[in-house]
Amino acid sequence: MTAVTAPDARSKRAKPGQSRRIISRTVIYGLLIIAAIIFLIPVYMVLVTSFKSIDQVGVSTMWAFPTSFTLDSFTRAFELLSPNLINSLILVAFAVPLSAILGSLNGYVLSKWKFPGANIIFPLMLFGMFIPYQAVLIPMVQFLRSVGMYGGLPGLILVHVVYGLPITTLIFRNYYAEIPRELIESGQIDGAGFFGIYRWIMLPISAPGFVVVLIWQFTQIWNEFLFAVTITSPGSQPITVALQNMSGSQIVEWNLQMAGALLAALPTLIVYILLGRYFIRGLLAGSVKG
Repeated sequence: MTAVTAPDARSKRAKPGQSRRIISRTVIYGLLIIAAIIFLIPVYMVLVTSFKSIDQVGVSTMWAFPTSFTLDSFTRAFELLSPNLINSLILVAFAVPLSAILGSLNGYVLSKWKFPGANIIFPLMLFGMFIPYQAVLIPMVQFLRSVGMYGGLPGLILVHVVYGLPITTLIFRNYYAEIPRELIESGQIDGAGFFGIYRWIMLPISAPGFVVVLIWQFTQIWNEFLFAVTITSPGSQPITVALQNMSGSQIVEWNLQMAGALLAALPTLIVYILLGRYFIRGLLAGSVKG
């Protein structure tokens, strides 16, 4: 009889602990649901407004679901933004790979090829991440004017490549620092030089680092506005500047603006949907030795 009642007693003593876990889990999930709803409210507003016609957009109807769906806003927004969309695609097609490759080379040098002054150069490069855009805007414009690159996409590509070097170098340096030194020494024994070791040893195992850098740089460059509106002329402006120019001076077509915002955000959204899980894996790669 005792052997039968003992487990029942233990289960009764365990119930208060189980109830506390259930309550705490319910509270946590409740708070997460509330936070998600608050976060998704602007997304809901953008979606419902973009599918409305101009006569359905108003202060009293801003929360209302569209009475009739229309794609006219998306058609007009795409017609207005398509030239600038091409400019943005050209911008990221050159700036993102260049900044990734240069950051990879910098991280390779600073992690595996120690030289006098390396411990000074690396902190100075990181310092560039904390310089506000506004602080370097005037000298940057003057420099681009002096070299004949002001007003076009090549100048903007150069700016994003240079400004992205600190963060790309940091990511690759931390990633390469966890790679055993024995791999470098084995390559040197086999006769590989500086670029040979990078090409045949470091580069094939750099995929996680490149995924992180490519996603990060793509997002930063695609969404950047200040350099784009300052450095480029109207014919070379990316999509963020064109989206700002869509706002009217007296009458704002909110449905057109919201449709344009969705089109402008679509590339980065696709990138994160397809590669978001690899972004987290890449950040964690090399973070634990052994």
